[in-house]
Amino acid sequence: MKNQASLQETKQHGALRFPFNIYPCTIPGDFPQVALHWHENMELVFVKRGEGIIQVGTASFPAQMGDIFVFVPGTLHALRQAGGQTMEYENIIFDLELLGGTDDLCAEKYLLPLESGRLPLPAHLAKGDPSYRSAAACLREIEEVNRTRFSGYELIIKADLLHFLAILIREEQTRLPAETADTLRLKTILQWLAAHYTEALRVEDAAAVCSFSSSHFMRWFRQMTGQSFIAFLNDYRLNLAADALRTTDASILAIATASGFANLSYFNRAFKAHFQMTPRTYRKR
Repeated sequence: MKNQASLQETKQHGALRFPFNIYPCTIPGDFPQVALHWHENMELVFVKRGEGIIQVGTASFPAQMGDIFVFVPGTLHALRQAGGQTMEYENIIFDLELLGGTDDLCAEKYLLPLESGRLPLPAHLAKGDPSYRSAAACLREIEEVNRTRFSGYELIIKADLLHFLAILIREEQTRLPAETADTLRLKTILQWLAAHYTEALRVEDAAAVCSFSSSHFMRWFRQMTGQSFIAFLNDYRLNLAADALRTTDASILAIATASGFANLSYFNRAFKAHFQMTPRTYRKR
């Protein structure tokens, strides 16, 4: 089973020389939620059907068909189900180095500041926003040329991504700060959790990492994530177990233990409650 050192995603997206990819996803069809995490790539979420909840930093937004969400590098973000609703979306991920390199004026003025968090962008574009139509048109063309992949499609993807970023940079909507004391503290907690999730963690242990009292930590963590610490920890462990069931041949007992569950019976019950099927059925599907 893959041993994750932190909740910072390090997956390579696309080809090494063209770091770009589009993933069609469904919540809860593909997974019940995308847990809070961050990475060094740029990520765009284009909601195609249904409804959900998307967290960007410390703010949560109701997501509806047509909405566009923007996660600059280093931004904490999560995607969750809203009630019993299904949300289908395109996940567009790319490396900013794809768009400009050394001694490039655009890289110096825009891409490097974006990468370091010094140039914040609007986190959410909805249909009523002034720049929405032109921004959505860029994403639709990107999706189409990525599907057909005719000769020269890479040039169109780069051009549309640059156009999309230019639209956002001139957008005058309220912009979320790229980083706050709370998001930095939350990243510390998530890294600690990822390093110790196999242990018998308590709220008191997590609170001590922040130098908070247990009661203050519980209120703060729920405000930041929308979940209690124990519920978040269980979801994190269950998502790791689901990943191992999909990608390894390890026994269910070994996966349960490696994911932090000391009791196989409890793991089976928790997994079924979370994914609406047993671990064995999940693996077969």
